[in-house]
Amino acid sequence: MNKFVIFAFNGNPTCFVHVLLNALDMHEKGLDVKVVLEGEAVTLVKPMVESKNPLFQKIVDLKLIDCVCKGCSAKLKVLEYNEQSGLPVGGEMSNHPSFSSYTQKGYTIITL
Repeated sequence: MNKFVIFAFNGNPTCFVHVLLNALDMHEKGLDVKVVLEGEAVTLVKPMVESKNPLFQKIVDLKLIDCVCKGCSAKLKVLEYNEQSGLPVGGEMSNHPSFSSYTQKGYTIITL
């Protein structure tokens, strides 16, 4: 089976929706896919939750979000909210999720 992890770095909501659409499409086609929020994308948790974005909620319900970057959440002052959101927050590489942790598990990395 093909395994993919999409690292979302862009904080633009329209760009992020495309990450969600692609993750859902890949999941529905039987691929193993995960989403990681890094960089400015960590600021999108709050607006997605508060607006009750149905696509974001579907991705959350399917547990496709593997990690929200702890380091970027702290730097961008959204750590407390992101930790309370129920999404996994972390990062084994100086508080950032590492590419190598995914490649060692056989995942192909996509960055957006």
